[in-house]
Amino acid sequence: MMDSRNTAHPAWLTSRRLRVHGLILAICLWSTYAWILSSPGLLDRNRIVKGADFLHFYTLGSLAREHRSAQLYDMEVQSTLTQERVPQVGRVRFVPLYGPQVSLFFAPLSMLPYSQALLVWLLLNAASYALCCYVLWKKCPNLQSESMLVFILALAYPGFFHLIAWGQTSGLALACFTAAYFAFRSQRCFLAGLALGCLVFKPQLGLATAFVILGTGEWMIVLGALLAALAQLSVGWLYYGTSVMRDYFHHLVHVRSLFSQLEPRPYQMHSLRSFWAMLVPWPHLAFALYVITAVAVLAMTLYCWRTRASLNLRFAALLIATVLVSPHLTVYDLVILAPAYLLLADWIVADGTASARNLGMLLYLGYALPLFGPLSIWTHLQLSVPAMAAILWMIFRATESQTEAESHAIAAEV
Repeated sequence: MMDSRNTAHPAWLTSRRLRVHGLILAICLWSTYAWILSSPGLLDRNRIVKGADFLHFYTLGSLAREHRSAQLYDMEVQSTLTQERVPQVGRVRFVPLYGPQVSLFFAPLSMLPYSQALLVWLLLNAASYALCCYVLWKKCPNLQSESMLVFILALAYPGFFHLIAWGQTSGLALACFTAAYFAFRSQRCFLAGLALGCLVFKPQLGLATAFVILGTGEWMIVLGALLAALAQLSVGWLYYGTSVMRDYFHHLVHVRSLFSQLEPRPYQMHSLRSFWAMLVPWPHLAFALYVITAVAVLAMTLYCWRTRASLNLRFAALLIATVLVSPHLTVYDLVILAPAYLLLADWIVADGTASARNLGMLLYLGYALPLFGPLSIWTHLQLSVPAMAAILWMIFRATESQTEAESHAIAAEV
């Protein structure tokens, strides 16, 4: 998302070239998706149920409507229920790890036939993503002349493609982060906390945020986040009772033992934990390296938030750190980085320095590299992760530069 009129940018990273690349990518991704789904019935050409993970949410919604609390975390019972509700699918197993409130959210959709419920869910996901991208783009003054480029790259974004292909809930997380950004812009810390606390349905996405807001001592944000999280969990508790909440927390505490079931395709994972797990064959060493690098990422992000650097840089750093330190992050969760790409692109166009040019190159790589995840089956190297780490490092250096410039300006005035 660079301005071709700015001669400070490298010749190959022009708006026209990015439009062409984005258009080719969008055509390839969505035409392939349409062809895969074109087979009759509920199974696609790969013999996978259309909507993939949405089938799990559809089943959870059915359990909620029937108030079957004892089966909410019973994998075998859910598999049987799936066969009853969607006979064409056959026997499918999903690891039940979502909070009980998620089943209530999908209860209305479970009243529809599966194909209709899936269509409604995908349309809601697409509309939510489009709205988030649009309102964020409107706050990027340096990208206003590049509306077509932004539209094409948003449409071709691999994170969005996988969100739709998997029928997942990460679009809700994107909405939470987008709402938090606008609350931060208006300096409404409590509202920002409420938005971030709503991420409790995907607790792995709240790890970096919790560290940063506690580290900066923003207690109104903490209060808002706690209230939102407790309110969301209370809905499930009031509906199902204490035993279900006990089951839920038991599964969360023992989630590490379920990683092999949660991540049957490691090449689709894009966090530091999965990066080291694929690269290093010794589990304990891989986990130690994950902890060390995650601490480094969190330290850099906390530093960024303690400076007076622009909100766009700090918020982008928070989103990238969220992805990197998450203990479980699948390719569809990368949709939450859409705001980071927009905000950083706007800053790059305005800045025009050599550092900005380098960051632009890294954004280009970070955008595209998730498509090459399957290569890690043979290389054991998930290239998207070091690319994101490099982007965070560049943001860290940029906030350092902004802080030093402000300090020099204040000293000169004195």
